[in-house]
Amino acid sequence: MSAPRAAVITCSTRAATGVYEDKGGPQITAALREWGLDAADPVVVADGEAVTKAIAAALDERPAVLITTGGTGLTPTDRTPEATAPFITQEVPGIAEALRAAGIAGGVPAAMLSRGITGLAGSTLVVNLPGSSGAVRDGLAVLGPVMPHILSQIGGGDH
Repeated sequence: MSAPRAAVITCSTRAATGVYEDKGGPQITAALREWGLDAADPVVVADGEAVTKAIAAALDERPAVLITTGGTGLTPTDRTPEATAPFITQEVPGIAEALRAAGIAGGVPAAMLSRGITGLAGSTLVVNLPGSSGAVRDGLAVLGPVMPHILSQIGGGDH
């Protein structure tokens, strides 16, 4: 049986234009692979309409998991949650709440400013992580322990 597939999208105009190197996307991809998923290299897109198009393209491939990084803050170009929301068929707010709570508990009060959302898009779990590599690291620490249960549940497993 083949490994569940996963997709990663980095939503950052600065990373897409080469102002700085994408660090969060590769962190996510490495973690997904460690967790046994077949994760493609991250797709890096500029903020705005490119995020919506990248999410649609990724979901067309029907991965088990799609994780975005970036675009969840308060700046005018941070629109990843708005790009994600139309694809969500079932909300899973507890994951987003746990991500923010872990950041705050870890001494990062600004974690409460993340507007990232989580939910199912059909049978794909979609998670918006913030763009900083620290927030990605912290978010992966939250997701890792529950990922086997998530994959079981979206695959039709019992509780």
